[in-house]
Amino acid sequence: MRTVIQRVTEASVTIDGVIHGEIAKGYMILCGFQDEDDASVVERMADKIRRLRIFEDENGKMNRSIEDVHGSVLSISQFTLYADCHKGNRPSFVKAGSPAHAEQMYHCFNDALRNLGIPVEEGIFGADMKVRLLNDGPVTIMMDSREVLHGNGNLRK
Repeated sequence: MRTVIQRVTEASVTIDGVIHGEIAKGYMILCGFQDEDDASVVERMADKIRRLRIFEDENGKMNRSIEDVHGSVLSISQFTLYADCHKGNRPSFVKAGSPAHAEQMYHCFNDALRNLGIPVEEGIFGADMKVRLLNDGPVTIMMDSREVLHGNGNLRK
């Protein structure tokens, strides 16, 4: 699982000219999945994102989590996070999960965030979406489950 997390003051997703989801303060998260990803991976990534401290405290230090600031998430599926650009000029997406599996993991991820108490707005998997956001900072964090959750072949706690 890969994510791009952007700290935002606002974000929205429009589909067919209609706003489908919007948030105020929080994270706009692009998320992509591979066929190897399962519920355990997405639940642990959701928990890591919940605990991530990238909001400023009263001293201007990034020391507060999304829970601390009562933020929300706008979650957008994004298979292009697995683009392979090593050969030629057209990216290959063979490392991205199959659409059926990726959609299942996308909904599992959003449900995991909700189960942790974080309000989540979503795009529609596979739809042509227009995403607007006001990046705060800007702060943008990339997380890959293989780096975040694995250490020497073992899942980290």
